[in-house]
Amino acid sequence: MLNEELVRAAGGVIWRRGDGRLEFLLVHRPKYDDWSFPKGKCDADELDEECAVREIEEETGLFVVLGPELVSTEYESKGRPKRVRYWLVEASIGAACAQNEVDELAWLPSQDVRDRLTYARDLEVLGDALEKLGRDGGVV
Repeated sequence: MLNEELVRAAGGVIWRRGDGRLEFLLVHRPKYDDWSFPKGKCDADELDEECAVREIEEETGLFVVLGPELVSTEYESKGRPKRVRYWLVEASIGAACAQNEVDELAWLPSQDVRDRLTYARDLEVLGDALEKLGRDGGVV
C-alpha cells in the first residue's frame, strides 16, 4: 500500500560559461549508479531552499546562491510520493569536488547533459533551465 506522506527533496541545476558556451554540472552517485543534478531529501524542519543549498554544498563543495526556481519533478520513490524542487544556480568562484554520496562530477554542454542524465524526468528540468538562460537568445 502506498504511504501518502510526501518526501520532499531539493537541489539545483548548476551552470557556468566555459569556452563561450554553457556548461552544466552533473553528479554521479555510485549507490544508484546514476547521473543527475545535485539534490537530496529535506530535513523535517528545513525549508526547501535551505535544503537545496545544503545538498549542493554537501555533494559538490560549492557554496551557492539560488537563482530562479525551475520546474519540479514528482514521482514515486520506495512506495511514497516524492517531489524534488530545483533552482537555477550560477557556479561561483571555487572548484567543485565530488564528496559524500557522490564519487564523480562532470561539467558538460547541454547536449551531453541530455545524453548523460539517467532519468528522463530530469530532461524537463534541463529544458526549463535552458529556457530561463535564454537558449533562443544565443546564449548556448
